Amino acid sequence: MRIYRDKKKNISIKADHIKIGENVSFGKNIDIDIRGKFSIGNRSRLGDNVVIRGNNIIIGKDFYHSEGLIVGGGGIYHPNANLIIGDRCVIHNNFINVCEEVKLGNDVGLSPETSILTHGYWLSVLDGFPVKFAGVIIHDGVIIGYRSIILMGVTIGKNAVIGTGSVVTSNLKENKIYAGNPAKLIRAIKPLEKKDKILKINYIISEYKKIAEYHKINPFINVQYPIIFVNKCQFNVEKLTFTGKEDSETDDFRDYVRKWGLRFYSNRPFKSVWPK
Repeated sequence: MRIYRDKKKNISIKADHIKIGENVSFGKNIDIDIRGKFSIGNRSRLGDNVVIRGNNIIIGKDFYHSEGLIVGGGGIYHPNANLIIGDRCVIHNNFINVCEEVKLGNDVGLSPETSILTHGYWLSVLDGFPVKFAGVIIHDGVIIGYRSIILMGVTIGKNAVIGTGSVVTSNLKENKIYAGNPAKLIRAIKPLEKKDKILKINYIISEYKKIAEYHKINPFINVQYPIIFVNKCQFNVEKLTFTGKEDSETDDFRDYVRKWGLRFYSNRPFKSVWPK
């Protein structure tokens, strides 16, 4: 058993194997006590008030957690009590039951107060009452809306959008929007035409300039779709890649455009510029 402690921040991590990546930050009041491996990737953030129980907890790179998280619940001593989280995921004050394995792909978002359940039972099956134990798989690019519930055995396809307060009871397909209790198809997601993309980018830039003015900065910005030039950086909005020299103003731009789903990752954390 390995132990990582920070008494000042009230952090205790106990696991058979512990692997903490580079530039990982921890909040305070973190209690992790698992039987297997705990791993968290480079540039990740685990915020305040966290309780994690189970077997293996594997968290990818560029993960962000705000505060308040419970992983565990019934069945935490089962061999399948695993939570696997891909790269660039964002979660909040969620409850994730790991009686059976839960897998989140890359670029998955769990909005505040969302819960994932992997078991349901109460009275005796011999009297005809229902019991279900099954894992949950959420594929790349999925966003789960505020206060939604994902029930046992569900698989959600890539880039699906789950509306606020939904209850997901069955498998959902990729590139579609669902909402309700139970969650039902609202519509398919279709990419914009190039001319509409350019209009959207110009609107985003016009809105960002208001934020930049509020932050009392004035970065050079020039759009030559699909490239946005910001100071000495070039951001490709189709490939979500960038080149060039970063600075505090390009950081501020990156922080803003991620609110539009345009997420550019580097070794520099997201950080808006505070007004002087």
